[in-house]
Amino acid sequence: MRRFEDRVVVVTGAGSGIGEGIARRFSAEGATVVLAGRTRGKLEAVAQTLPPERTLVKVTDVSKYRQVKALVEAAVRKFGRLDVMVNNAGIAPEGKVTEATLEEWEQTMATNAGGVFHGCRAAMPHLVEARGCIVNMASVSGLGGDWGLSFYNASKGAIINFTRALALDHGRDGVRVNAVAPSFTLTPMTEDMKGDRKLLAKFRERMPLGRPATPADIAGAVAFLASEDAAMITGVCLPVDGGVTASNGQPPMS
Repeated sequence: MRRFEDRVVVVTGAGSGIGEGIARRFSAEGATVVLAGRTRGKLEAVAQTLPPERTLVKVTDVSKYRQVKALVEAAVRKFGRLDVMVNNAGIAPEGKVTEATLEEWEQTMATNAGGVFHGCRAAMPHLVEARGCIVNMASVSGLGGDWGLSFYNASKGAIINFTRALALDHGRDGVRVNAVAPSFTLTPMTEDMKGDRKLLAKFRERMPLGRPATPADIAGAVAFLASEDAAMITGVCLPVDGGVTASNGQPPMS
């Protein structure tokens, strides 16, 4: 499919994991892709495998609005437009509310919820002009709680309702705003979990499809929401979770 030819897409957190998968999917479908993240080396490693004439690297800390605004402006200045903003960058510190630090709370909210806000605010005028769209990276952790991840839960819950509100505010401007909510996905962020067979077994038990997601799984859902196939979809948070949220929490009976 070449659904995104002549379209310009910005992806934050594009140096690895889900963000890298999203960037690769859009590029494979013909898009010009702007790779944003904090680590130049990771971004350039991804960029080297993509068409150079349709790829731009921009080092960006999404917790800083001026940097995100500069990212969007660089994309528009070089390619003349912006059609899709994918706000993907995020962090996930662990610990109970009495254990994780105040600094971790502030950084989690600034990066996750703040990064989405910054991306939406900076991109919106250009998306109105292009009648484009936004896809925000939420999580099933924004739909329900986790043990030891309350900061992450709070930030992802904020993203989901922020997405809904933007869909209301900007639908008449021709801009669609949606989110995806992955569950356990095999990425560098979850690398330390791969060797824990008991923990992986517990995750698989909770997932009706019986396996964790891959970045490509999430990228497919993001590309769908950004495409004309989803032209009548806005304000949605789409779980991409192997069926996790279909459960009421009871364990399998056999």
